[in-house]
Amino acid sequence: MSAFQPSEIQLGRIAYRRRQTVRSVLLAAASTAVVGVVLVLGVTGAPGWERVKRSFFDGSIAREYLPDILEGLWLNLRLLVVCTLAALALGLLIAVARTLRGAVFFPVRALATGYTYAFRGLPLIIVLYVFTLGVPGLRLEGMPSVLVLGGAALVIVYGAYLAEVFRAGIESVHPSQLAAARSLGLTYRQTMRHVVLPQAVRRVTPPLLNDVVALQKDVGLVSLAGPIDAVRAAQIATAQDANFTPYIVAGVLFVLLALPLIGVTDWVTLRAARRQSAGF
Repeated sequence: MSAFQPSEIQLGRIAYRRRQTVRSVLLAAASTAVVGVVLVLGVTGAPGWERVKRSFFDGSIAREYLPDILEGLWLNLRLLVVCTLAALALGLLIAVARTLRGAVFFPVRALATGYTYAFRGLPLIIVLYVFTLGVPGLRLEGMPSVLVLGGAALVIVYGAYLAEVFRAGIESVHPSQLAAARSLGLTYRQTMRHVVLPQAVRRVTPPLLNDVVALQKDVGLVSLAGPIDAVRAAQIATAQDANFTPYIVAGVLFVLLALPLIGVTDWVTLRAARRQSAGF
C-alpha cells in the first residue's frame, strides 16, 4: 500500500502559506525597525537629551551600584515567594468561606465578604503604612520586624484579590457536579477537595498568575518602611551621587525578574484557550 501523497493543489496551498508567513515576518520586522529608528532619533535628537542621558543612563554609575541593587533584589525575590504562597493560601481560604452554605455559616460569610470589600478598596500604600508604622507603635511583646509586617500587609491586600479570583472559579463549576458528588456519598469537604477545587483552580490559573505578576512589582513598596531592597538601594545610591541611573537599573532588574513569570502566564493562558476551543 503506497504512502499518502498530497495533491498538487494541496502542495500549492502549503507553499502559499509559507510565502505568506515569510512575508508577514519580514513586514513585521521592517515596520518594527522603522518605528524603533524613529523613536531613537526623536529621543536622542531632543535638545535636552544629553542632560537626561547623564542623569538617567550613566554607565559608570550603573556598574558601581549594580551589586548593591542586586543584593536588595534578592530580598525582593524572597519576599515575593513567601508573600505569593501566603496570599494564595489566604485567598483560597476566604473564597471557600464565602461559598459556605447554610444559616449557621452566615457570620463566616459576612466576615469573609467584609474582608474582601475592605482590602480591595484600600490603597496598598495606606495598608503598608498602617502595618509598618502604626502596628509597631502598639509596643507589644514579640513584635515582628518591619519587613515581616510589610509582607503581612502585602499578603492581606493581595489575599482579598485572589479570594475573588478563586471564588469566581468555584462558582464556575456547574451545581450538577456538586449534586452528583454528593449523591455518590462524598461529604461537602470531599466534594470541594476532589471535584470543585481542582476544576476551579485550573480555570482561574491565568488570572491568578497575573495577580502574582502585579505582586512581583508591589513588593518594592516595602522599601517605604525602611528595609533595603532593590528600590531602597537605588534610592540610597541616587542620594549619594545625585543621579537617577540606579533607579533605571532597579527597574530593568524588576523587568528581567518578571519576564519568566509573564512568559509562563502567557503560555498558560494560550493553553487554556486552546483547551477550551477544543472542547476539553
